[in-house]
Amino acid sequence: MQQIRNFSIIAHIDHGKSTLADRMLEITGTIERRKMRDQVLDSMDLERERGITIKMQPVKMVWRDTMLNLIDTPGHIDFSYEVSRALTAVEGAVLLVDATQGVQAQTLTTLRTARELGLVIVPALSKIDSPLAEVDDVRAQVAALLEIDPDEILLCSGKTGEGVEKLLEAVITRVPPPKSADYGHGDFPAEKSPEVLAPSRSKLPPSAISAPRALVFDFQYSDHQGVIVYLRLFEGQIKKGDVLEFAATGRKFTALDVGSFSPTPVSLPGGLSAGMIGYVVTGIKEPGLARVGDTVRLNGSKTAPLSGYAEPRPVVWASIYPESQDDFTALRQALSRLRLSDSSLSFEEESSGMLGRGFRCGLLGMLHLEIVTERLHRENNLSLVVTTPTITYEVETKDGKRHTVYSPPQFPDHGMILQIWEPFVSAEILIPAEYLGALMPLLFEHEAATESTETFSGGGLSSPHGGRVMVKVVMPLRELMRNFFDKLKSVSSGYASISYEQRELRVAEVTRLDILVADELVPAFSRIIATHRADEEAVAAVEKLYKILPRQQFATKIQGQALGRIISSRTLSALSKDVTQHMYGGDITRKMKLREKQKKGKARMKAAGRVNIPEDVFLKMVKSE
Repeated sequence: MQQIRNFSIIAHIDHGKSTLADRMLEITGTIERRKMRDQVLDSMDLERERGITIKMQPVKMVWRDTMLNLIDTPGHIDFSYEVSRALTAVEGAVLLVDATQGVQAQTLTTLRTARELGLVIVPALSKIDSPLAEVDDVRAQVAALLEIDPDEILLCSGKTGEGVEKLLEAVITRVPPPKSADYGHGDFPAEKSPEVLAPSRSKLPPSAISAPRALVFDFQYSDHQGVIVYLRLFEGQIKKGDVLEFAATGRKFTALDVGSFSPTPVSLPGGLSAGMIGYVVTGIKEPGLARVGDTVRLNGSKTAPLSGYAEPRPVVWASIYPESQDDFTALRQALSRLRLSDSSLSFEEESSGMLGRGFRCGLLGMLHLEIVTERLHRENNLSLVVTTPTITYEVETKDGKRHTVYSPPQFPDHGMILQIWEPFVSAEILIPAEYLGALMPLLFEHEAATESTETFSGGGLSSPHGGRVMVKVVMPLRELMRNFFDKLKSVSSGYASISYEQRELRVAEVTRLDILVADELVPAFSRIIATHRADEEAVAAVEKLYKILPRQQFATKIQGQALGRIISSRTLSALSKDVTQHMYGGDITRKMKLREKQKKGKARMKAAGRVNIPEDVFLKMVKSE
């Protein structure tokens, strides 16, 4: 146990976590230099293309007779639930701060979570080799934030490898080993050989072995092996062939394989011992039995389950439909498979008169929605229609009933509503002082109320002229999702950062905006907007659809409806064809008869037909300009 260190790397997005993890793997010899590649722990093509970490990834390294279990975590605020789960499985965290950008809002949020869990913090600055690095200033920031001596903050570069060995040494000396009562008063003498860092049961006296208890912090699904649970073992040992059970569901299973990540899965003949992080192949192929936060224990044992995780609360809702209803079953299977690797995704079946059967999905943010739809398309080759994202509202109607509304089509008609409540968020915006004037109009536009403004301590802060301000605001979640992130980056030249958490429900002044195409309501285009923006939003939505909708064989009317009336309207002209082009000479009445016949045909088509809206039109309407 004394030779084990479990730690995580936490930082704001794009502060160099994955690059630092690459150097650690290289220095510890976990991966041969000739097999190294950039972002080696980012296994998905989507992660490598975007240069971001989407899913946490555990890996075991052995260095100087010590087993180092690292869990690499995402940095974007949408995936903060992944981070919280990773931090529960470790004893320490490397707080990584970019020397060119300084402390960011998400850094503060993640640090707060780590401190609440009682983790030992090892502060470090990354990208010190950059010509833009402001090492002294940023070091002063972090020292003031943690209330420590600046000399305790390590300097490193994931690109060159400078200082990474010292960082590994600091992890070994500062992060405590796992605690457990497994070995009585004495500590188990860990093997020196990296191949045998998991002790076999035969080497322990019977009195030293307690019933195994492990916390499931993640899992994935394999078509051949079933559910593979990622767990942190707190007590006892687990080896291949053990009969185990999930504490929450009581489902028993036999461990088909037990091992760790280096970074690919590697079987351990001696199994996992207390304090280690690894995986267990369950062979279970039924959905819903494995849950994040559940406890794996010996079958039949009555040991109390470990405290798990709170269920993630969806922030954004969006409905996803297959372009062809023949793909409905394939979409259900794809979502179920994706749910096994993304525990923060939730979905349930729904149907629409125009779009057919689909699923209403609960997600953690706009980036999460983008990642989910992209993975469904890439990994399952599905063509999808995605509705405009929305949030949850509480609506009281005039008959005295209170409804929870997840999607705009369910929103009651304007004349039926008595009162509406919507979720609010408290947000922390860290912005250079010189951009504070540009921020205020943006906050007003998005209905944000400023709670406090304070100068962020810690020296000059990696902005063109130094000095940053922490602005704490309260605003509707609806407005935060209305392209606020992109606008904030725009007004601050990319220097501002934001983190937020949900608050209580408050009274809302909102209404439903519907888009009608050829007098038929298209549910996928409906969305909830602020009442005072109804005219502006209706005109913008109709104009946008007018520009991207392909012309039909008949004139197509596009209308925006809100507050019980039509607010905006445009008519898309029909595709024209000269039906008289083959005629020459003769009386003009012959041509007039043909044109009249065409006119009647288009009128019949308009009455009987419906407008065919391609998939890319739905996607363009969801995306902001």
